[in-house]
Amino acid sequence: MNFGNLKLSKPLLQAVVDLGYKKPTPIQEQVIPKILLGQDVLGIAPTGTGKTAAFILPILRNLNYAQGNDPRALVFVPTRELAVQVYQNAVALSKHTDLRCCKLIGGVGKESQKKEVLRGVDLIIATPGRFMDLYLDGGIFLKKIKTLVLDEADKMMDMGFLPQLNKILEVIPNKRQNLLFSATFHPKVEELTEEFLVFPAKVEIEPDKVVVDLVDQYVYHVPNSKTKLNLLLNLLENESNYQRVLIFARTRETAENIHRFLNRKNVGVWKAIHANKGQNTRLNAYKEFSEGEIRGIVATDVAARGIDVSAVTHVINFDAPVMYTDYVHRVGRTGRAKNEGVAITFVSEVEHYHIKKIEDLIRQKIKVLDLPSEVEIVDSSYEEKQAFAREIDRQKRKEDPSYRGAFHEKKKAKKNHPNKATKKTIQAYKFITEESEKKKKKSVKKRKRRK
Repeated sequence: MNFGNLKLSKPLLQAVVDLGYKKPTPIQEQVIPKILLGQDVLGIAPTGTGKTAAFILPILRNLNYAQGNDPRALVFVPTRELAVQVYQNAVALSKHTDLRCCKLIGGVGKESQKKEVLRGVDLIIATPGRFMDLYLDGGIFLKKIKTLVLDEADKMMDMGFLPQLNKILEVIPNKRQNLLFSATFHPKVEELTEEFLVFPAKVEIEPDKVVVDLVDQYVYHVPNSKTKLNLLLNLLENESNYQRVLIFARTRETAENIHRFLNRKNVGVWKAIHANKGQNTRLNAYKEFSEGEIRGIVATDVAARGIDVSAVTHVINFDAPVMYTDYVHRVGRTGRAKNEGVAITFVSEVEHYHIKKIEDLIRQKIKVLDLPSEVEIVDSSYEEKQAFAREIDRQKRKEDPSYRGAFHEKKKAKKNHPNKATKKTIQAYKFITEESEKKKKKSVKKRKRRK
């Protein structure tokens, strides 16, 4: 099948050619006809499978040409970075039409965005928070909305956007087409689907199918953070292999530490991306990375849904993600556009639990590699060992609520010790008091006899 078989307009087909698209991806092939027919659609597919074009192309086809000033289609995404990415795709695909697209995101002045909407727009791409800000300010009129898209719905649920989405659903027309796209179909997404979609057509591209085919996945078992840094340096010293690298860390602090470490070691130029970085800083880093001006980016998961670079050679998970769907999104940064990629995860003892859950999600075992012999293994500090032990106890209790670990017993013993001491003290005090009272009584009796 080619794009010409999908009943797209000539301007859209020309844009597809301009972008170098040869033939539709599986998600595009299945979803586009259903959206054109006006059906509600649930699309489940990992990052990098062409989801954005799968809903943008048919929406543009249904909009056809610019009309009036009020928006007719809305696309909601969880992050600013993703909003920018989707907006750029929409602009590129609509360049041979007169359709007007705009993006509404935080970090940019509200007044300029409000003016842009009021001048006239057909398609809005927005984060829920900024959209509601502008709506409440009277900057958006919604009576003509015919299509509503929730992209990366699993991430939206994880980030707590449901209350805002519910408010949005209250103010837009009930008669509309609803499209929901997600990397995974976890319980929260399933609940949203039941509330949001009406007799939807479900299209699912299995994550393991995409990941297995395009991405080689490996795990290194590493005892602690310092040894992880030594391993990371060892890998990155191979510059001919590790050319364009994304490194993911669980926290902002860890991302900054890795960033400083790599720049000290002179293994290329690196940028750090996380929530504390300004919007312009983050966008500039993506641009520099896309153009090959820097070797890599160290990021928290704020970037996992916002980087669209087809030539990423390696994704390195410095920490195993605790939100398991994030693994799919992280790994999806490489192996794009049918290019092979490599994903490597560093796993400490305490992270074995998370890797097992990830393997359950992607329905495959991830190959374990031995640590290179030249990597220095650093002893874990006492504090790190204690923290690991506590976390392992927590994991075991999560799986088995009846489990009681060593730390639980110690805490209990410490808690009981003062109570026992206090009890003994009270008993001793009572004994002394009673004996004192007996002596007083005897003394009084003796005095009475003498008299």
